[in-house]
Amino acid sequence: MARTKEFDPDAALQSALELFWARGYEATSMADLVEHLGIGRASVYATFGSKHELYMKALERYLETRDPRIMAELSAPGPALPAVRALVRRFAAQAATEGERQIGCFVTNSAAELAPHDAEVRRRVELSWESVETLLHSALSRARAQGELPAERDPRALARMLLVLLQGLRVVGKASSDPARVHDAAEQALALLD
Repeated sequence: MARTKEFDPDAALQSALELFWARGYEATSMADLVEHLGIGRASVYATFGSKHELYMKALERYLETRDPRIMAELSAPGPALPAVRALVRRFAAQAATEGERQIGCFVTNSAAELAPHDAEVRRRVELSWESVETLLHSALSRARAQGELPAERDPRALARMLLVLLQGLRVVGKASSDPARVHDAAEQALALLD
């Protein structure tokens, strides 16, 4: 007869996500995970697989909660440009907020730490970025069609610029103690939408 799990796998995955997010992949050992999750090493392997598989599941969990929020914000009916502006300002505020800025964005962290040498992480990061870029492009195209954005502006190029800005805000926010740096950059980028 198979033993029943004595822990909640969903809660354990969330806990692993939080640890990986705060410390990164390389700085988190399997012993750290066992201690943080409060479950045995064999249970971690049996439930989630290797450390890398657990990391990928944690990254997917993060994206399940993050990407739908961005979609909802940028796809809401009505004027599109205020939603784009609000998204950029929210990213800037998070990048400058004590506590949030130290851990940054899990996708950005994964891109910087693992994507250069981990094809699976790179593919997942690229898919996330493509999704955000597509949502921004769609919102900016709507804004141009509704007369909110000047007709000569290129929604695709602006979407790409904003994607790079959003990721850059997260990186600079982690390392900078000057909140004006990210806020000023965000406002300068948003001025291109006028």
